[in-house]
Amino acid sequence: MAKSDMTRTLIFLAILGIAAGSTFSASSLRTSNGFGRTKMLLRDTMTPSETFNFANQEFFLQNHPYMPNHIDAKDDQAIHCLRIRGGSSGTALENNLSINFKDSSAFAPARGAVHTKFICTLGPKTQSVEMVTKLIEAGMNVARMNFSHGDHEYHAKTIANIRTSLSKSKRMCSILLDTKGPEIRTGMLEGSDDILLEAGQDFVLYTDFSKPGTKQGVGQSYPQLPTSLQVGDTVLIDDGLISLTVTAKDADSVTCKVINNGLLGSKKGVNLPGCKVELPALTDKDKSDLEFGCQQGVDFVAASFIRKADDVLEIRKHLDRHGGERIKIISKIENQEGLQNFDDILKVTDGIMVARGDLGVEIPGEKVALAQKMMISKCNIAGKAVVTATQMLDSMINNPRPTRAETTDVSNAVFDGTDCVMLSGETAKGKYPVQSIETMVSICREAEKVVDHTQTFAALRAYAKNLGPELINEAIASSAVKTAFDLKASLVLCLTETGRTARLVCKYKPVAPVLCATSDEQVARQCLVLRGCYPMVVGSMVGSASLISRCLATAKVNGLCKVGDVCVVISGMKEGVSGGTNVLRVLKIE
Repeated sequence: MAKSDMTRTLIFLAILGIAAGSTFSASSLRTSNGFGRTKMLLRDTMTPSETFNFANQEFFLQNHPYMPNHIDAKDDQAIHCLRIRGGSSGTALENNLSINFKDSSAFAPARGAVHTKFICTLGPKTQSVEMVTKLIEAGMNVARMNFSHGDHEYHAKTIANIRTSLSKSKRMCSILLDTKGPEIRTGMLEGSDDILLEAGQDFVLYTDFSKPGTKQGVGQSYPQLPTSLQVGDTVLIDDGLISLTVTAKDADSVTCKVINNGLLGSKKGVNLPGCKVELPALTDKDKSDLEFGCQQGVDFVAASFIRKADDVLEIRKHLDRHGGERIKIISKIENQEGLQNFDDILKVTDGIMVARGDLGVEIPGEKVALAQKMMISKCNIAGKAVVTATQMLDSMINNPRPTRAETTDVSNAVFDGTDCVMLSGETAKGKYPVQSIETMVSICREAEKVVDHTQTFAALRAYAKNLGPELINEAIASSAVKTAFDLKASLVLCLTETGRTARLVCKYKPVAPVLCATSDEQVARQCLVLRGCYPMVVGSMVGSASLISRCLATAKVNGLCKVGDVCVVISGMKEGVSGGTNVLRVLKIE
């Protein structure tokens, strides 16, 4: 780039090297993660091989169903102020006291970008190309396939429909394979009707899974049941709807007393709260499903019922053996053993899912919220993606509006620091799938307005004071976020080969959006679980000065930046080399 085209560099910080580059800018990124209708017209500032995909973020708010067609400078400033409100407050209490409902405008829908990411489960109601497109336009970042249901042919069709939709819309969405996992289930009943179990009666669980179920007992799939249970232990059937207490056992059966009336159906789930279960990390079905995922090129695997670090390592080895080395593993914590071994699991996994459904059966329900806060906080400190899942808007399976408790639950997940929130039955089989994701986007947008970003940054930075010389990338990332706060930068741009730099920047929860430029499409898709990250796919990572120039020039042409905006840029001295991030720059457009 010619000198005459270069703008003035405000601050230039290089660690382990000095980088030269042009100065560019970015603007306040007015995006809407929900309600598609993208009006982004890329101009001829990019080479034909470079495609920028802003991960289904809507950079222009025109035609938004809940937005005016134009946002003036005053409104834009108000949006920016809302998003950093509380930034100077010293405590969470002071931040909450700054929330004001006296002005009538306080009740208007929130506007602007949504940093939280959204996972939607696809099912019979949403498998078609048309419905997938609607969900992506409404805000879906990750499409989840539940392998507890459907065969490979069904899921292959779902994946094909997702990719067809994406090819038409030029948007971005990642694909997550959720394994069935090792589980215990009752066998088939003798007849076709459910059996009424009555409180006080005896009921026998047999180790012979093929034994037909009657009012006196039923077979179940866990051969080691008698050795895992002790007299006095609790057994829960069908998500805890039927509760049993163990009264006796022998080599082939466990006799229980029924605690409450309930209808028993065929093949219902069995939970053993507080008991150590000797089940394999991978069943034969799981192995087959993972191999299918490798063949299909999925981006994530959500591994069910992870109990210890070795379970994750076994899944990693199986994926690696079948060409899935680049697939990220999200470990689902669903039982007491998984909670007790959480620190070890976190060290070896790529992400965590707080799977509150089975977890709420395996541990006392009142402890689920505590477990959620603990897991989210530890993931935030480790800089690993965390998903909050199960029953978030469960009532919207049948109703067009959520309960007030559900909206509060979603908001609290955002306040806790979750990267993603997930919809299950709401989008897989519900009556209002599109309304469900639109509602979740709106709730998260409101919640993010009052998040105290600077306090969060300070708390996270306190855990990274002694990084050491081997963690240059993280030192640069945290410094970039601190600089963005200090200068009220409207954009953080990071150039990354593997997505690690973007993950480290997002770890420190900047107010400004993080634009992640990478030449790897799968890396870009895998950034869609990072809160605040907006990935872009470029043709090549060689020539950082030219790449930054084209990135920000394109953003400027499309109204994403304006004269006077500040942008923080982080990159590496060795272009195209993974792990080489060591340069931080602050750029301004004049």
